[in-house]
Amino acid sequence: MSTNGDRPLRMNLKRWFAIGASVFGLIVISGTYVRIAQSRELDHWTASEDVPTVSLISPVLGDKRQTLELPGRLEAFYSADIYSRVPGYVKAWYKDIGAHVKQGDLLAEVDTPELDQQIVQAKADLDSAISAKKLAGVTAERWRSLLKFDAVSKQDTEEKAEDLAHKTALAEAETANLKRLEAMKDFARIVAPFDGVVTRRGADIGALVTVGPTSGATPLFSVADTHRIRAYVQVPQSYSSTIAPNMKARLTLPEYPDTAFPATLITTSNAINDQSGTLLVELEADNPDGALKPGGYARVSFDLPLSANALQIPSSALMFRQAGLQVATIGSDNRIVMKRIGVARDLGTAIEIASGLTAHDRVVDNPPDSLDNGDRVRIASGATQG
Repeated sequence: MSTNGDRPLRMNLKRWFAIGASVFGLIVISGTYVRIAQSRELDHWTASEDVPTVSLISPVLGDKRQTLELPGRLEAFYSADIYSRVPGYVKAWYKDIGAHVKQGDLLAEVDTPELDQQIVQAKADLDSAISAKKLAGVTAERWRSLLKFDAVSKQDTEEKAEDLAHKTALAEAETANLKRLEAMKDFARIVAPFDGVVTRRGADIGALVTVGPTSGATPLFSVADTHRIRAYVQVPQSYSSTIAPNMKARLTLPEYPDTAFPATLITTSNAINDQSGTLLVELEADNPDGALKPGGYARVSFDLPLSANALQIPSSALMFRQAGLQVATIGSDNRIVMKRIGVARDLGTAIEIASGLTAHDRVVDNPPDSLDNGDRVRIASGATQG
């Protein structure tokens, strides 16, 4: 009885076991399929992400003229530091900084007690030499008269004549010495060497004055002629071929940001500095109202002509490789073609190309460093620039 009752139970257990095994198998098969599909999708996504997306640009013709801006320094048309030519003490000064002076205007006077005594002594020495010359002249003339009557020897007469010549030379030397000292005395008057403005005053009443620009000495005055201003600019060698005399430029000062002062290129050093690799350029600008100040800073702008077929690309397209400067271009099959280029001029945000590209090349902008010849890329939609 019990055996017959267990048979349906066993049958039910087997049925439920079979059903559970089938469900489990379906779950396993389903999970495996999902994992395979996800793996394939991941492989496809990874493969697609391995192809970089790039933006393209086309080389363009540059403007007819290119502006080059460089820092410059301003200097007076003429400038002179004035020192004393005689030792002494400052007796008085008459012009202060900012004073407009004319050539020959008195700036200061120097008291020269030592020089004054030398002049007194020189005058006395000259008087003595003149007296000796007169006496020698009278004596020589008397001996020449006596020689006619053979009252004196010819040798004695010649000695008296030589003594007169000697006394005459001494008198001339004393005269020259007195004139030298009197000329030195004239330097006790410090005067303006040319029309201009006093830019510095180092003279104070009672101050000891030495001769000339000794070590550490301060000039009594500095005078600058500012009716015209010179501007000096260091132009990089790559631009030196475009710089020529009479070229026009503009000066912009920090204190006058909205005003451009016209200037003309006067000359260049005609030599490249071996330390900085630049050409020294001198310009001149009219300065009727004194707005341009010596020693100041200015931004100098040149309008440079470009070559007729000069191509430009943004600096962001450049790739610095071991083989040299290169750009990445796109071939017809959307694969990378690396091209080595020559740079004519660096214009800051753009580069003027000398060789290596044509106007029809498609250039990659901001290329990844990993790009190389033959790499496949994806072009961003709407990213090509003319």
